[in-house]
Amino acid sequence: METAPHIAIVDDHRDIRDLVGKYLQKHGYRTSLAENAAAFRRLLDRNAIDLVVLDIMMPGEDGLSLCRYLRESSTVPVIMLTAMTEETDRIVGLELGADDYLAKPFNPRELLARIKAVLRRVQSLPPQRGQLKAKEVRFERWSLNVGRRELTGEDGMAVPLSTAEFRLLSVFLDHAGLVLSRDQLLDLTVGRSAEPFDRAIDNQVSRLRKKIESDPKSPTLIKTHWGGGYSFSAEVVRQ
Repeated sequence: METAPHIAIVDDHRDIRDLVGKYLQKHGYRTSLAENAAAFRRLLDRNAIDLVVLDIMMPGEDGLSLCRYLRESSTVPVIMLTAMTEETDRIVGLELGADDYLAKPFNPRELLARIKAVLRRVQSLPPQRGQLKAKEVRFERWSLNVGRRELTGEDGMAVPLSTAEFRLLSVFLDHAGLVLSRDQLLDLTVGRSAEPFDRAIDNQVSRLRKKIESDPKSPTLIKTHWGGGYSFSAEVVRQ
């Protein structure tokens, strides 16, 4: 049982927490319950969590804020629980990096299926190399300040990065030398269960190349592998 995935259920409704917790335990998972964001943060300090089932609407710090915190500090997958009327919150949650969502009321069997799918997808991703824990990362003639999300060239001039561009560059730096498919790049940058929007990744790569390549039309940092995806070829130094 100790090797079973550890799932955290964060919801201010006790009946939902208890129902989901008991159902997942019945199917072989370890579970921990938290009634709000503060309780979950304490739980996270003491335990290794493999996946978070996270309610959006909670008193105090809400699920969107907690999801943002998780994405900034870890790669633990998140499945968000939303009310049927929370379309905007659902979209924002996916943009923040939630891996999937489920509208209330939901069938526990469907939640179980989504948990299994997300864990399978995460386990199929290539191993990460450091997850950008360093404050500063250098490659070629560039320096990336991770905390400020600021990219600076040799001339000392800062180049602004959008959130999507920063996530994509972070993934490339963390998986330098590996060929990543478009589906893997989607999982690692957006972290959602969605149709593979190949052109979306291609467009992001194109925009990033314009900012970091000496000649975007003949790139040397982000290489294309036809039928395979992309790879980052520069040496990466973390400080």
